[in-house]
Amino acid sequence: MPLKKINHGAKVERVEEERVISLLDLPDLALECILERLSPAGLCSMAEVCASLRERCRSDHFWEKHMKPKWGRLIGDAAYREWECHLASTKRPTLLAQNKQNALLSFVQRIFPLSWIRPKLECKNEPRNSLPVDSIMALFLSLESGKFCFPAQVYNRENRNVGFMLSCYDAKLCYDSQTDTFLASYSTCGRRMTEDNIRWDRIRAPAVDTPSNVLHISDCLSDLNPGDHVEIQWRRNKEFPYGWWYCVVGHLESCSGNENYCHCPYRDTVILEFKQYTPGSRWRRTTISRKDHREEGDEAGGFYGGIRKLYLQDEISTWKSLWPAQILE
Repeated sequence: MPLKKINHGAKVERVEEERVISLLDLPDLALECILERLSPAGLCSMAEVCASLRERCRSDHFWEKHMKPKWGRLIGDAAYREWECHLASTKRPTLLAQNKQNALLSFVQRIFPLSWIRPKLECKNEPRNSLPVDSIMALFLSLESGKFCFPAQVYNRENRNVGFMLSCYDAKLCYDSQTDTFLASYSTCGRRMTEDNIRWDRIRAPAVDTPSNVLHISDCLSDLNPGDHVEIQWRRNKEFPYGWWYCVVGHLESCSGNENYCHCPYRDTVILEFKQYTPGSRWRRTTISRKDHREEGDEAGGFYGGIRKLYLQDEISTWKSLWPAQILE
């Protein structure tokens, strides 16, 4: 009998089609390694694929890896407390509200231009796409969009005004992703002053947990020696907030400066030198009491407050990098 010709090629092709492997078929460890290598935009895109990937891509584990390198240096305890207050004050259950004017949603759509992300996020019948407000992803996107203004400190405020050289003041900061700079808002005598186009290298997280209108309790007075780098609170008058000013511990006038015969570490009086000012300037030197230090000064020369000693070389190097091009009068 004649044999029937069988089309083996079509059968093999159908078998291969049935063996298509999905991303979710990968072992958990392999999938996690892939997701760890995605950018923030990649994670947002992947979160829109399906419910399973949405849950994975919004995990704090992945977003912390983006949060720390970019924002970890600036977001300190004060900023996290502000974020908690921000969450507590909002009456909305989610950050990604369905309103087209929502600032965070507009930012996501601008930075992650996906033609299919808009209808999904704006669909009122799909709350599953809402973003948990207490997630690291929510904090990251709120910072990137400028929706969340956080407390930090700015070096050389007001566009490096000579009156603020080598100082650091508290401010509320908002990020501008278009220019990769910040807008700062300062509080001065009940008024708000703003400064824009502030670069990353002029910003730090608050060094101590002391409000700008409170005297810092100094715990390093007994450990101050000539040559030590310190910061001291200073304000123009009682109505102004404190700023932190960089200076160096100097020798007493009665000391020759010879380290073999120097008794400055054992004296009650400590000399602080602001070497950005010329010798003879009234701003060049001030004295504090090692045993009975408190706010000292007057309306003419301002008021000096608490002191913190700088032990980290990174802090000292940052101050030196901000040194003015010429000595101030």
